[in-house]
Amino acid sequence: MMQCPTVAVLLAAYNGKEFISEQVHSIFNQSGVSVQLFISVDLSTDDTYEWCKQLEARNHNVTVLCYGERYGGAAKNFYRLIKEVDFSNFDYVSLSDQDDIWLPSKLTHAVKLITAKKLDAFSSDVVAFWEGGRESLVKKSFPQKSYDYFFEAAGPGCSYVLKVGAMQSFKDFLIQNWTSVNQIDLHDWMIYAYCRSSGLQWSIDDMPLMRYRQHESNQVGFNSGLKAYLKRISLVKGNWYRIEVEKIMAVLTTTRHTECTLNWVFLVKNFCQLRRRPRDFFALLAMLVLGVF
Repeated sequence: MMQCPTVAVLLAAYNGKEFISEQVHSIFNQSGVSVQLFISVDLSTDDTYEWCKQLEARNHNVTVLCYGERYGGAAKNFYRLIKEVDFSNFDYVSLSDQDDIWLPSKLTHAVKLITAKKLDAFSSDVVAFWEGGRESLVKKSFPQKSYDYFFEAAGPGCSYVLKVGAMQSFKDFLIQNWTSVNQIDLHDWMIYAYCRSSGLQWSIDDMPLMRYRQHESNQVGFNSGLKAYLKRISLVKGNWYRIEVEKIMAVLTTTRHTECTLNWVFLVKNFCQLRRRPRDFFALLAMLVLGVF
């Protein structure tokens, strides 16, 4: 009998007591894989940590990392998980938020595609949902472009599944560049950029395999509607987006296999290779022409 693929699931939590139980149940309910759950709880004001410790006491496949530090954001919490968890004996590593719901086939589908396409990493579209019953597809599976990884993530990090060798490579890079990487605000963008710039094979699948919960506490949620667009415009005007691109390019100096630069002429000439969705690369072109990037 063939042994089930083993997956280390890294879950970052913060004030998550309201929803974490449903997410953990969906992780335990994954079919065709053997899952070990590793949880890091950012210093919280509810009893998320106590709930996680009780979960650990009841389940041999749960490990809760030491508690007491304030990371101040999901990215630093995930960097901590990747740095401290020994996943070298697993086949795959997957990232998890505290409040989503995974479909039972999420991990097996990822493993099948990684194997069939000889990939190093996988991500997918997701379905955003709200408590009132509204749902909306979050499509990230537009064709990948030559330089998209410098300008956007591969989608929500909670859809990522990486072969252990790819995540170990990122872990080594993370430890060697700990201070610089921790300045990157979005871990999912950083991981995608590292893998693509290192020549690793990544595919973004169009099958949504999880329900992506939307609520007021989302650090990064579904970018749709007037409120979301106004927030993105504010980030652009405040130069946040440009600065993040610069930081990612700078930290990837040793891994970059590309001629991409932030030279204005280069960016304008190659604008359709900077983002995956046509609407987004035209928006970036407009930012370049107007001088706001």
